[in-house]
Amino acid sequence: MGKLVSRRQETPTAHTFVIEVPGWPGHRAGQHVDVRLTAEDGYQAQRSYSIATPADGERIELTIEVLPDGEVSGYLGEELHEGDELELRGPIGGWFAWGPEDGGPLLLVAGGSGVVPLAAMVRERAREGSDVPARLVLSARTEADVFYRSELERLAGGDRALELVLTLTRERSPAWTGRRGRVDRALLADVAFPAGARPHAFVCGPTAFVEAVADALVALGHAPELVRTERFGPSGA
Repeated sequence: MGKLVSRRQETPTAHTFVIEVPGWPGHRAGQHVDVRLTAEDGYQAQRSYSIATPADGERIELTIEVLPDGEVSGYLGEELHEGDELELRGPIGGWFAWGPEDGGPLLLVAGGSGVVPLAAMVRERAREGSDVPARLVLSARTEADVFYRSELERLAGGDRALELVLTLTRERSPAWTGRRGRVDRALLADVAFPAGARPHAFVCGPTAFVEAVADALVALGHAPELVRTERFGPSGA
């Protein structure tokens, strides 16, 4: 069991929950937990959520987007308050995980809330003072939908070996002068590490996004065994 210590708004639809988990064994950046809710009548609902931060004693952070009619995310977003307990299982997953000891270059490609486990990797890299070359390619609908924007820009601004590439798919404001459009083969050819550098690639986001990006990377010559993916669909609410 975990206890909610605090929560903060990340975007208009997403919250970060700081949870204290007594006896937490630690985790690797990229791993996730299962959150299970149990109603008074015994009905249970369970969803998996990525851990947003590196290991930090008995505390973990989950950034969760509240989806329309989301059975679990809706409850967490609207009903979970400081001091409330939450049933957790984890950490889970060892394949979609990275640490500075794994080396690089590190290519991270995220669609929307898929940035959560990749942000954990960026934060782990910064915490350990790693100089592994890293690029985070992040696609979001609008500026308001970008998770952790100020922090990621600050980290990239103070580290020559870390680059942030942000592209927006639905931003209508003329004030936005950055990249627009989806992450496709042309964009990846422009901003990704060359295939010959054999980067460790991690791709996370909605299923269609992940499949398209993974296919594009392989088409560009990246080794399939170095392209790791994690995806979520409409049921992940």
